[in-house]
Amino acid sequence: MQLIFATNNSNKLREAQQILPGVQILGLEDAGIHDELPETHETILENSKEKAEYLYNKYHINCFSDDTGLEVEALNGAPGVYSARFAGPQKNSDDNNSLLLQKLQGVENRKARFVTYITLIINGEEHIFEGEMRGSILPFRTGNGGFGYDPVFCPEGYDKSVAELSPEAKNKISHRGRSLQKMAEYLGTIGK
Repeated sequence: MQLIFATNNSNKLREAQQILPGVQILGLEDAGIHDELPETHETILENSKEKAEYLYNKYHINCFSDDTGLEVEALNGAPGVYSARFAGPQKNSDDNNSLLLQKLQGVENRKARFVTYITLIINGEEHIFEGEMRGSILPFRTGNGGFGYDPVFCPEGYDKSVAELSPEAKNKISHRGRSLQKMAEYLGTIGK
């Protein structure tokens, strides 16, 4: 089975390929698709659906998309749907982490959660898979692995950042990992 993942993010692509080894997963570039995918909604779920529906309706290919947000309790759920461009349209992880740490300076409540919605469209049928990872924002960056907010996010039950975990350990507990696991279970029920 081949699926197009609606992303050009090599880190996300690698995670999906590790969790779904029995499925050939291609990123947009691998599939020769150079469109700018729309993300015009105010919720993570709607943006996930919009990207998958755009790909399926235009190219008639089995595909999936994800949209992820970091929701920080003390920031009323921000950055949320704006997580990738929290510090501006350049979508720079270092800038995003710096702004987040700055906004939380001196703040006691550092509870946060990541949420991912994956929209799979296979043979014209749409399926949604949600994953969540709860934890807190550290007061500093630590670790060299992962990407995005991983260096400042400490998952519940851990005493280190996601960036300090092995890729295998991260995939077992992460928001994207959990949603991809649910998708893998579904794909197992329809056969490969």
